[in-house]
Amino acid sequence: MSSGEPSFEELLEEKKRVRNPLVPVGALITAGVLTAGLISFRQGNSQLGQMLMRARVVVQGATVALMVGTAYYYGDNPWKS
Repeated sequence: MSSGEPSFEELLEEKKRVRNPLVPVGALITAGVLTAGLISFRQGNSQLGQMLMRARVVVQGATVALMVGTAYYYGDNPWKS
C-alpha cells in the first residue's frame, strides 16, 4: 500500500472501537430492522414492511452521522498528509 492509505490493521485498532462504541450498535439495529422488514414483506404485510424500511433509513442515517460526527470530533482523517 502507499503511505497515504491506512493499513487494514490501523483501521481495526481497539481505540477506534472505544471512541465509537455506538457505531456497532447502530449497525446491528440497522441490520435487525432490515431483517424484520424483509420478513414482514415476505409474509405479505407490506404496510409494516414499508414502515420498517423507512425506520431502517433513519437508523442508518443516524449511524452514518454518528460516524462522521465522531471522526470530526476527534479530528481523524487517515488520508491527510
